[in-house]
Amino acid sequence: MPAKLDMVIVGSGPGGMATGILAKQKNLSYVILEKGKNPMQGIIDTYPKGKKVYPTIPKRYTQPFPVDEVRPPDERIPVEAYIDQARAVKEALDLKISFDEEFKAIEGTYPDYMVKTNQGSYLTSNIILAFGSNIPNDLGIYGEAKTVARNIENGEDYIGINVLVIGGGNAAADVVASLSRIKREANDATSVYWAHIKEKFEINKDTARDLGEEMLLGGQIKILQRAVPKIGEVDADGIDRLYIHQASNVAMDNDLYIYQGMSFPMKNVIACIGTHGPSAIFDSLQLQQITCTGNICKIAKEGERLLMLSDHLETNMKGIYAIGGAISPSYMEIGSDGIIKEKKHSNLIYTAVLDASMVMENMGPE
Repeated sequence: MPAKLDMVIVGSGPGGMATGILAKQKNLSYVILEKGKNPMQGIIDTYPKGKKVYPTIPKRYTQPFPVDEVRPPDERIPVEAYIDQARAVKEALDLKISFDEEFKAIEGTYPDYMVKTNQGSYLTSNIILAFGSNIPNDLGIYGEAKTVARNIENGEDYIGINVLVIGGGNAAADVVASLSRIKREANDATSVYWAHIKEKFEINKDTARDLGEEMLLGGQIKILQRAVPKIGEVDADGIDRLYIHQASNVAMDNDLYIYQGMSFPMKNVIACIGTHGPSAIFDSLQLQQITCTGNICKIAKEGERLLMLSDHLETNMKGIYAIGGAISPSYMEIGSDGIIKEKKHSNLIYTAVLDASMVMENMGPE
């Protein structure tokens, strides 16, 4: 039987690391489980190379940054520098992060939970679920599309080829701007095609500014509106390709439609079409969720399932908490007055760290 820990933290993102730091300050025993090979692996996997990070604090919050060790500098730094900062903090504080260890299940009841992983098990009183929400959405096409990338691992790999980036939000815009800059600096004349199934692209002001600057500097960015991924196919040379089409404005009689299409090798495609929350994981853990129907939700979409949490982020199972991206963009809060309401929850570094601080302040004794 392993020695009992005060807490097991699942995920080494900003919230997970902050929880570990606060546990260490309180002389509590803990371990942080990370399925990747680095601290903040989720950020590495989802942020494009060169993306600038900084300590964004929503206007509705007046508290200072709760854990300075994981606070990005005020000046905008590339995500790689922030990851280096996290590595340095891990070493300097000797944080107990177990890499390549994937969370699998929870057994038992409070105060004797057994956390199962691909490497073994941990006996603990408390569990903090800080694994974020980065499960990629499906492209929804006919044919195989597993070779489509979801982020940039090495931007230089795309020099000399035409690239298709799918998605109409900030993540896609960041990738487009990053790839364009890499190509421009390498004097590469090939293009970055940016496709979205809708006519309107929805990005924030900071991202729009970065993208606009890149376009003004001569970036080869070509925008494809109302472009729909339709099929995965194999060409005569055996290359997996993705075909997309755009609806034509030419009017036709009866049931005829005209489309213009483009076909890209799937290895040249990056799909930034969003992620969905870990609802299936919460189900497997028997954590209570509410389905958004009618007027129940104002932030989440119809049919989405939101985790039900106390005002200090404890689930319906005592001693199990959820923080950070795992509960974004909203969750259902049970107030001290018993009223249940949807609560907005920004997917920001600051929010995840604030969550960690709140959990550590309110965690009850055994």
